[in-house]
Amino acid sequence: MTLRNGKEFLMIPGPTSVPDDVLRAMHRPAVDIYEGPLVETTAFCMDGIRRLFRTKGRPYIYAANGHGAWDAALSNTLSRGDKVLVLESGRFAIGWGEAGEIAGLSMEILKGEWHKPVDPAAVENRLKQDRGGEIKAVLVVQVDTASGAWNDIAAIRKAMDAAGHEALLMVDTIASLGCMPFEMDDWGVDVALTGAQKGLMTPPGLSFVVAGKRATKAHATANLRTNYMDWTFRDGPEHYHKYCGTPPEHLLFAFRAALELIDAEGLENVWHRHALLAEATRKAIDVWAEGGVLEMNITEQTGRSDSVTVVRLRNVDPAPLRAFTKDVCGVTIGGAIGELSGKGIRIGHMGHVNAVMLLGTLSAIELGLAKLDIPHGKGGVQAAIDYLGGAL
Repeated sequence: MTLRNGKEFLMIPGPTSVPDDVLRAMHRPAVDIYEGPLVETTAFCMDGIRRLFRTKGRPYIYAANGHGAWDAALSNTLSRGDKVLVLESGRFAIGWGEAGEIAGLSMEILKGEWHKPVDPAAVENRLKQDRGGEIKAVLVVQVDTASGAWNDIAAIRKAMDAAGHEALLMVDTIASLGCMPFEMDDWGVDVALTGAQKGLMTPPGLSFVVAGKRATKAHATANLRTNYMDWTFRDGPEHYHKYCGTPPEHLLFAFRAALELIDAEGLENVWHRHALLAEATRKAIDVWAEGGVLEMNITEQTGRSDSVTVVRLRNVDPAPLRAFTKDVCGVTIGGAIGELSGKGIRIGHMGHVNAVMLLGTLSAIELGLAKLDIPHGKGGVQAAIDYLGGAL
């Protein structure tokens, strides 16, 4: 279809669009890994990671995706047989717990619902029952891209404190860092991690873990440590120690360029941009929902993510709609996964995304709804425009 010729939009919840400045930063020769520009780039990236997480903790960089960061967080702080409490709000915290089971940990899932965020009161109640301190860590994602849930990390920390429990609080921010507020130190997070390929606008292949004081203390007795993930080795005096070997040079150059873009915009401004685009998306969906087919997956307004929106379709196959936006309009939106597989769509609005990209995506969806005769309320895109116009 001729309408799709032109710049295509990738509007899935990761990997996300990579800015031209970030792509250009990788187009350079390899450099010495022991001194000079790469050493300075590492220092810049480490400082940038602290700024993103709002922490004074100790950052670590891995040539890995988010699953590698999961392994790093667990193996550096826990021991074989330790129990982790996984807070369900979708698919990904459970996946993290499953990774722990493979490594020799015991997993308990605090059951949740796919249309709601984690209930802090349920966390407090469960931890109060653990009088012997069997649970050593609580695992939670700030945003679950399978459900679109946003979890209130500050409230979960308060619940843990109210229970008087000593478990480490570990937070996966892969789908939220650089998109929504995160305050590692102020919220009392012990371990936080993320990947580079979503809100941080960098090609897949880098992940980051930050250790707070309690995590660093736990590391001293952890017996799941592995050579590549080990924080002790990575704290060594040589530059290559920080990467347990050859650094992923060109990805580091890319990440530095992404940090510079975030710094230029201002982190709080980045959060605000994401909040505006997310609410505009929700305004459109509210209108489309009047047709009785589309609905927001997360029913509680305060539990909805600003980085990805998950929409369910009642008794309608979403595949033709996704095919229409991609093949006719050149806009790729995500399919639902996990428990919602085949039942909805996921609209990613994270990272290198502006109003034109978001409104274009919503327009492609609304055009598809009309052409495919999917019942929907008319004027969703106009509702998004009206919201953004009023917010300026």
